[in-house]
Amino acid sequence: MKRTIAALIGSAFLAAPALAGGPVTPVAEPPLEAPPVVTPAASGDWGGAYVGGQLGYADVGSKGNAVTGDGVLGGVQAGYRWDLGSTVLGVEADVSAADASFDGGAGKLDSLARVKLQAGYDMGRTLVYATGGAAYAKADVGGASLSDTGYFGGLGADYALNDRWTVGGEVLMHKFDNFDKSGIDADATTAAVKVNFRF
Repeated sequence: MKRTIAALIGSAFLAAPALAGGPVTPVAEPPLEAPPVVTPAASGDWGGAYVGGQLGYADVGSKGNAVTGDGVLGGVQAGYRWDLGSTVLGVEADVSAADASFDGGAGKLDSLARVKLQAGYDMGRTLVYATGGAAYAKADVGGASLSDTGYFGGLGADYALNDRWTVGGEVLMHKFDNFDKSGIDADATTAAVKVNFRF
């Protein structure tokens, strides 16, 4: 009997560690996930001064079609832009000689000069912008040399070929009320291709 009790007590002591801890199953830790990659918005460097040239087309009309015509124009421009991140603000001045003849030999548009304000969106190598400001035109109408100041608005875009050169285009709508007190309300639509060198 004593041997049986001793055997049972010995078995209990031997089994105690197994019962206390039991087999340990390792817990697999979840794999570490890489943080999401944030792609920065495309952005170019559009700040600084520039000069360039342009070549385009002018379509001239007036209220009641008293004067209509079309032709080419070409000239030079200079400006400065401030790159504020996705927003680009700028100023520009241009002057163009024109050869836009009016129908019926009524004369022609001789020149067009503008002072522009620009507000654009930086898309990286492309800049799209709205522009507007004051325009000054000279014209020969019925043998008289006339000139007047008006206003304009339109849209443009530039593409950066590299750090220095850009190409682009603009379409602008011009209004001249009572052109040089002639009683003619004139308008002109211009479309031009532009090349600029940036400093």
